[in-house]
Amino acid sequence: MNLNLFEEKTKDFLTFLEVERNVSLHTLRAYSGDLRQLSKFWQKILSKEPELSESFEAVMRRFVVSMFYQKLSKPSLARKISAMRSFKEFLKDQGIKLNLDIQSPRIDKKLPITLSVDEIFYLLDNLKPKELPTRLPHRDRAIFEIIYATGIRCSEVVNIKMNDVNFDGKVIKVLGKGRKERLVLFGSKAKQSLLTYLEKERPHLLTEELSDFVFLNKAGGILTTRSVQRIFEMFRKLLKVNRKLTPHKIRHSFATHLLIEGVDLRIIQELLGHKTIATTEIYTHITSQHLAKLCDEKHPLNNFATSILKDTK
Repeated sequence: MNLNLFEEKTKDFLTFLEVERNVSLHTLRAYSGDLRQLSKFWQKILSKEPELSESFEAVMRRFVVSMFYQKLSKPSLARKISAMRSFKEFLKDQGIKLNLDIQSPRIDKKLPITLSVDEIFYLLDNLKPKELPTRLPHRDRAIFEIIYATGIRCSEVVNIKMNDVNFDGKVIKVLGKGRKERLVLFGSKAKQSLLTYLEKERPHLLTEELSDFVFLNKAGGILTTRSVQRIFEMFRKLLKVNRKLTPHKIRHSFATHLLIEGVDLRIIQELLGHKTIATTEIYTHITSQHLAKLCDEKHPLNNFATSILKDTK
């Protein structure tokens, strides 16, 4: 396969991912960037080694080796290799067989970082809207409340439309990964926070061209995920301790706090929109650590041992 055919098949592959596979926009952009990077790598090689014009397999192997030398993070490298493997399978269905056997790096599983209930309540209950350093405190607070109440992703919260929200049933219809719809639930506090924003701020953001989206930017357009990340960066600075605070960490906190309260893992899987239960099971490790810490602090034998030590001093 030469470079021209590769670029042609790349376009077909991306169309297949978008139309047939219904992958998320994030995945589509990532795979597109990975294949575009490979194309540029091939062009650069051809300027010095024109004999490789028909050797896609050789170019692919050298591309992977070059990524190792660039010292990419393991997750980034694994995603790029995953993109190449998916592309290889697509080509196979197109009648083009490639001899590629690339091993992905083993990724160490890291436990999600979460905030405590007290930290979240401090930001949502103790801080008044006028204390928030933003022109739209009710909007920013409502976004925080909705993400913590539902566990939805940053990319999902910016795409909520007005007709997706059922205020009476306190349910939101969310379009998740793979463009799969699911229903998430929110409580009375999140409902009140959302209604306050809709009453006090959203009408002033609307322009002549009305928007269906719930959360709007200052110009009346749809919020970007980067804007939501900046909102959480603002909240992070208001914490009394130096903690990382992102929309995804609030999603982790939502799942962890539910599990600690005894909610069934399968229910949490459905609320998070995880494809398999294995993805959700990582939160059981966090709750196990939490319970071990509680046991260490609260168990009467440990308290007894502490009091003995004090008496002997």
